[in-house]
Amino acid sequence: MTLSYLRDFCLSKPGTSEDTPFDANTLCFRVGGKIFAITDLEVFEYINLKCDPERSAELREKFEGITPGYHMNKKWWNSVSVLGNVPDQLILDLVDHSYELIFASLPKKLQTKIRP
Repeated sequence: MTLSYLRDFCLSKPGTSEDTPFDANTLCFRVGGKIFAITDLEVFEYINLKCDPERSAELREKFEGITPGYHMNKKWWNSVSVLGNVPDQLILDLVDHSYELIFASLPKKLQTKIRP
């Protein structure tokens, strides 16, 4: 998994934008103004993704590269390693899952505007 590939994948999702609100190195991907993925631009080792708490627990038990979200709500966010100890397809699936959780939390009017 490369930063370039991950960035392209995130930005391909409807209504997605990117910014660096915290500092010049912390890249955030948002849908409807809400963050669904966070990573470091300089040291691309993991990505923080929102996840259903039950699924989070299962993933953390199964994969050493999935840990409670660094600087995030540990119940809802995971830090997912991109260094090869988590399959790339699973990372992409978890990006999709995070995006969908955030999208579902948006007001219906905004959801319709993003995905008519």
